[in-house]
Formats: sequence, structure tokens, C-alpha cells
Amino acid sequence: MRIAFIGLGTMGGAASLNLIKGGHDLTVCDLDRSRAEDHLGLGATWAATPAEAVKGVDVVYTMVFGPKQIEAVMRGDKGVLSAIGSGQVWIDMTTNEPELARALAQDVAAKEAVAIDAPVTGAVDGARNGNMTQFAGGDEATVERLRPMMELMGPVHYMGGNGTGAITKLASNQLWAIHATAMGEALVMAVKSGVDLSRAWGALKIGASESWCMHHDAPSVFQGHYDPSFTLDLCMKDLGLIVGACDTAGTESPVTRLVHDRFGLAHRTYGGDKGELHVVKLEEDAAGISLQMQGDWVPHWEK
Repeated sequence: MRIAFIGLGTMGGAASLNLIKGGHDLTVCDLDRSRAEDHLGLGATWAATPAEAVKGVDVVYTMVFGPKQIEAVMRGDKGVLSAIGSGQVWIDMTTNEPELARALAQDVAAKEAVAIDAPVTGAVDGARNGNMTQFAGGDEATVERLRPMMELMGPVHYMGGNGTGAITKLASNQLWAIHATAMGEALVMAVKSGVDLSRAWGALKIGASESWCMHHDAPSVFQGHYDPSFTLDLCMKDLGLIVGACDTAGTESPVTRLVHDRFGLAHRTYGGDKGELHVVKLEEDAAGISLQMQGDWVPHWEK
């Protein structure tokens, strides 16, 4: 299959390599050509613009920072919409506004092409190892036809019509942000109260308190780097979309709004370029303790 992949950032760059390894003919496009070195070394073709990338391919993937960027990639000069046509499929992995996802899907349909919103979760190790979770919204028959190719990057969950993938991704990030904040509060409370950190973690990562965050992310706190592979800038972008989705749905979502404020405080305190788990460091600093712990920790993005 001939595939274009536009956006070779931390997640897109890692995930798209699995398409080449799966035997597909890949064309890549990014604002920074140096990000494509691994892809080009494996036989991918370089395209200078999104429009150039789209020509002659069966499927067009996009994975960029957020709504502003995906709108530019799609609707901008030499964007995807200037070149996409009949029979082609656009799959967007961007964490996006559901309303914009639906609007862009209509734009794509007007070109007689098919749009799927399929944002992902699973962190950098999931992207690299072909184990991202993909939330797909759009034409179900198209998703099923492309499933073998899509699953080279990880499991695919069909969610419904256009926009449902985007909504599900926001719900996933909503829960992650709540879990990360709660994890920090619980561990700090336990340690401050005299429980050994390693024993607290060993007990709390099983049973009713078990979560992906406790298993996957707590070691980043123990190492003291707080996971720089996903920044507080990205967290605030996503949480803004999440609060917007809550407003659109008419839900109160009080915990989500408090968590948004906590991440905002972490962003102001430590800087937007710092790792996402600095929301936990807020709790450490307020309590005057450290959750760093000796161990043979391997950063998840190196696994």
C-alpha cells in the first residue's frame, strides 16, 4: 500500500516507522527534514509539502500538534485538501477538537475521499513498539478494510462516526490527567505519613488503586525527570480541548476542571517545556519531600 505520513514528531516519527517495517511504501513530510532521516534510510520518499505527499498514495496520515496545526496542514497553501481526491483515505492521528475533526471530514468528503479520525494513546514506547491504542471514528467499512495496515501501529478500536475518535481520545487524556494528579497526591500522602515509598508503590499499583499511570509513569517520578517525552505545553493544549469538550457536552466535570488548574499551576511554576509529571512535583514540593527512589529504571521511551 502507498502511504503518506505528515508529521514526524515524537509520536508520529516513531509510529510511522512500523508502516515501513510492515512492507508499505511510505512518503514522509515534516517541517524539519532531519526528523525523516531514519525513514529515508529505510527507503521512504521525502515530500516537501503536504500536497506533494498526497499525490499517488492510497492513504494519507497526519499527526501534528493540535487543531491550529492540522487546520493549516489540511486547508493551507499546498495543504492536503488541495491535492486529495477520489478513492483516497485521510487518517488523522492528531489530538483534535471533535468539531474540527467533523468539519475537516466534510471537506475531505467533498473531494470524494474518506476521512477517519484516529488519535492515539500509549506514549513513545507504544509508538515505537507498534502498541499504540487507536480510537477510530468514521466509515466503519473503511476502518475494517484498512485494519491490517493500521494495526501495524497498535490495536484499533472503532468508536463510531466522524468525531467519535477525537472525543474518545480526549476522554482518555482526561482520565490520564486525573490519574497522574491523584497518583502524586496518594504517594506523597503515604510517604509523608511514614510509609516506605517502594512499599507504597508496590501495594498501590495493584488492586483497586491500579492504573496504567501507576505502572507506566510512576518510575518517571522516581527517576526525577517527570517524563520529558510529553511536555506541560502539550498537557495544557490537551486539557484545554478536554474542558472545551465538557462545555460542549454540558457536563459539570468538576474534577477535570480542578486538574486543569493543577496542570496550569505546574506549567506556570516549572515551565511549559518541562515533563508532564511535574504535576506530581507540585505535590512533592508543597509537602517538602521527594519521591525519587533508587532503582534500575529504564525510561519508557528507550524500551
